Amino acid sequence: MAEEEVEMETESEEASAGAIPFQLQFDKPIPFQIKMSVWNPEKDLLAMVTEDSKVLLHRFNWQRLWTIVPGKCITSLCWSPDGKVIALGIEDGSILLHDVENGRLLKSIKSHDAAVVCMNWEEDVLATMPSDDDHILTYEDRTVRFFPPAPRIPRMPGLVSGDTDLMDDSEDAIHDLSGAPCQRFNILCSGDKNGFICFSIFGIFPVGKINIQQLHLCTKFSRKETTYQLLNASINKVSLSKNLCQLVVLSFGELVEFGKSSCCDDLSVGLHCVLLDTSIFQSRKNELHQVAQQASSIEDLIEVVRTSISVMSKQWSDAMNLFHEKFGSLSALIVDHGLDSSPQDEFLSLLFGARTSPALHQFLVSSLGEAGLKRVSRAVDNAGKELRVVLNEHLQPAVEIAGFRIGELRGLSRWRARFQSMGLEEKLIDNVTEKAGMLLIQIERFSRVLAIVLYQFQNFFNWVLKCIKILLSEPTDQVQPTNSELVVLFIKFLLDNDPIKELFEVNHRIDVDMETKQQVEQLVVLGGFTDMKFLERTLACEFNQLEQCLKEAFLMPFTTISAKILCRDLLPVYSISTSPVSQLPPTSISYYKLQDEVNCAFQSCMPLHSLVDYICFKVPDESFGLTNCIGIIRGFTSNSRFINKEAASPAAVLLRIPDEYECVDLSLYKDNQIILLLNEAFSNSESPGKSWMVMIQTGDLCFLSLSNLEHDFYKLHDLKASMVDMHLENGKIRFIPHCVTKPLAVSASRGVACVFSSRRHALVYILDEDEDEVSDME
Repeated sequence: MAEEEVEMETESEEASAGAIPFQLQFDKPIPFQIKMSVWNPEKDLLAMVTEDSKVLLHRFNWQRLWTIVPGKCITSLCWSPDGKVIALGIEDGSILLHDVENGRLLKSIKSHDAAVVCMNWEEDVLATMPSDDDHILTYEDRTVRFFPPAPRIPRMPGLVSGDTDLMDDSEDAIHDLSGAPCQRFNILCSGDKNGFICFSIFGIFPVGKINIQQLHLCTKFSRKETTYQLLNASINKVSLSKNLCQLVVLSFGELVEFGKSSCCDDLSVGLHCVLLDTSIFQSRKNELHQVAQQASSIEDLIEVVRTSISVMSKQWSDAMNLFHEKFGSLSALIVDHGLDSSPQDEFLSLLFGARTSPALHQFLVSSLGEAGLKRVSRAVDNAGKELRVVLNEHLQPAVEIAGFRIGELRGLSRWRARFQSMGLEEKLIDNVTEKAGMLLIQIERFSRVLAIVLYQFQNFFNWVLKCIKILLSEPTDQVQPTNSELVVLFIKFLLDNDPIKELFEVNHRIDVDMETKQQVEQLVVLGGFTDMKFLERTLACEFNQLEQCLKEAFLMPFTTISAKILCRDLLPVYSISTSPVSQLPPTSISYYKLQDEVNCAFQSCMPLHSLVDYICFKVPDESFGLTNCIGIIRGFTSNSRFINKEAASPAAVLLRIPDEYECVDLSLYKDNQIILLLNEAFSNSESPGKSWMVMIQTGDLCFLSLSNLEHDFYKLHDLKASMVDMHLENGKIRFIPHCVTKPLAVSASRGVACVFSSRRHALVYILDEDEDEVSDME
């Protein structure tokens, strides 16, 4: 009751003073504690991750759309630029992509070996701007001209909808990640706790990976030219520039001179800002777009092929297990009757008109019987039909389309001036092309072997049924006629052997007669392929070889692009005495359009339509010898953007928060603004505490150039003397009548913020609107 009185009294005071900043849209109870929350960039949707790693998606009106439980610990969260896909970083190093419409898993990517702690998904904002090369590099995916839509992954037998993460037959959203004609070029950047940063085009095609600990780090702020490296580094935050040319990395680790194992200076351990040159993504975006579009589609088709072979193998194995279970009992009966023969001998004797042995008679009449035979026959026939469906509707179309796309890549690889420098190796793509052709031959052979084996099985089953009816003195008029020669072949070669199963085995070698080998050698002389031993391999072995060749071919662009991502600048942010740190203070990175108050410093070095970067962070209390301090760095990337041109120096400011407040979280907002979430610093159990949300204009702050500071290492230490005190009365501030917790979810595109209270409530505020006195009283 006392808390309500305080709330009413405080809001009444604010109302009497005028409009209350930030209109409160609603205050909703939530049954979970939230550890991560991000607004959709294109829709009024809020994704939240609970402490037990459930993912909740809510509309702006707080209607819940879906809940998913990945079953793994979620360590980071990120939306695709178009808001259609949400990426979940997992503790085991994988990244899960889910559809915004229904939460369905689209793809799982294993790019890291450690927990993915941060992600940033950015698309090229210059894609809509005209280019002189557009008429040359405009690329059309010609696959849709010649082929129907790509086949989907077949379902495993025995599973119903919802039992598997395989793609639903009724949906095709995964192709939208790379195959949409209007899809803009975009990059998903992810960092893990071991210091690795991965880059994926469309979020699905890996195109680069670097280890921040192995990079040569050089800084322009030190008086001596020294190359550093970060030891024991973990990635805290990554942010690609809007043109994809630069990557700002906040990394915690020990900064030492390169080649040394450690540094005696305790100040070397802390948070460091690293600028990476990723201009390869902009300068080669057309080539990368084309390769990624084809390669990612090929990888999707390869997954269809792999699953198809697995499904077919299981379907046939189930049918053969039933066959051998039923017909295997004949061997036991022969032993029980003391006969010196085999099932093959018994069946051949019956076929050639000899007297039926007691063991065979008992097997046909009692153990197997007409019902058992029909059950086995039906199982084999159904398996054959299912194999044909998978073969004709999934496996063969997937290989044909993949072969065409590989041919498209082969054509691109021969444009050496544009594609060889980014790792598309012609010889490797030629090898992949040949392996794709060989796999099509293996599929054709498999289809023929399957047809022959199924026909022989049916002929054998008809003969056995006729024998059973004769032994039971029943009419055989309705039994289909049989071919005695095929029955002999089945008994000798198929009763104990399984040529279909052999084609699903990787290590099995198929015997090829000498005449066929000579014919293959003659075909090789005519050209088109060089592999003379492909007929000795099985279907599964041929697929494995194709997959291995693809891996080698796609590894070349991956390693080539990775080698071209270099460090351009280093700025030590702050040091910290306690290491390791369980949880770093909050940070935020954003890019703003240049405004009048900062134009004078940057307009001479920044191109038209360019943005200036802002890095905002809470300084640990033990770092600068100060408490409750916020640091803001502006223009870090501009210092290295243009070679041989004078660039503006980065600037920074330290902002001290009054002692009675404690910063819980922060976020950069549009129009050069910062949103701070503050708790009452001296609350106790009797007084649970109050909170405030504050908006600060960075244009009102006095930034100082870092190049003018004398400190060699952590230059922000020198800003202590010029630190600015924050006056809450000068900015927008909204009172919150109870204690709040991380995270603060702010959307610059939607103009909203979501705050979570310690009493498990979610409060959504409209940041660009105020509550007037009338609405507040209502």
